[in-house]
Amino acid sequence: MIENLIKDKEARPHVLHALEDFNFMPPKEAIVTDDVVELLQKSAVIIDFTIAMGCETLLENALKHPTPLVIGTTGLNEHQQNLLKEAANNMPILYSTNMSLGVAVLNRLVELASKSLSDFDIEIVEQHHRFKKDAPSGTALTLGEHAARGRGLNLDDVRVSGRNGLIGERSKDEIAIMALRGGDIVGRHTVGFYNDGEFIEMNHTATSRDTFAKGAIKAAKWIINQPNGLYTISDCLGL
Repeated sequence: MIENLIKDKEARPHVLHALEDFNFMPPKEAIVTDDVVELLQKSAVIIDFTIAMGCETLLENALKHPTPLVIGTTGLNEHQQNLLKEAANNMPILYSTNMSLGVAVLNRLVELASKSLSDFDIEIVEQHHRFKKDAPSGTALTLGEHAARGRGLNLDDVRVSGRNGLIGERSKDEIAIMALRGGDIVGRHTVGFYNDGEFIEMNHTATSRDTFAKGAIKAAKWIINQPNGLYTISDCLGL
């Protein structure tokens, strides 16, 4: 039974109650556990949408118990990103800051527009619900990386994440990434290219988290058949 697989006796009733609230109970063969090693040993593929420290724990244990991984956790620090690359030498890992098809296409369009509209200023705005913990979003940073790549720039060298006071004129190469938080916004990202007399804005809006779940499941089915290495959702979609 599911109850017997939840090792923390104090947490057990809360987990089961939460599942009932969502009108969902896993099939009897499903594993609900707080043991990462058990999870790795009994899974054909693992999908991780947790927090940065949780992802780090998963990767550390996966190095000892290699298992195909699909990771959508954002806010990873430099150490965690290096750990991700190290683990990918021993197993196939698909990492993307956003699992939707629309955002994967938007990344490509942004890079193309950035290269073609070289005299346009680039500003990125992302909006999310009040509970999101990291800012700017991983998706916004990825869009910024594609915009910078289109102009042969390193995002870390040109990124601006806030403006306040008498800061002077905008520099030519800077790429601003601004974050808004409020309400229950699932996710909205706008990339604007602004010039004298005209501007273009590209927008992606997620209206349901089902979008990310469907993309992650598609990625999981794909990654189990890939050789060791680090992949993105674009690889999965053939973009």
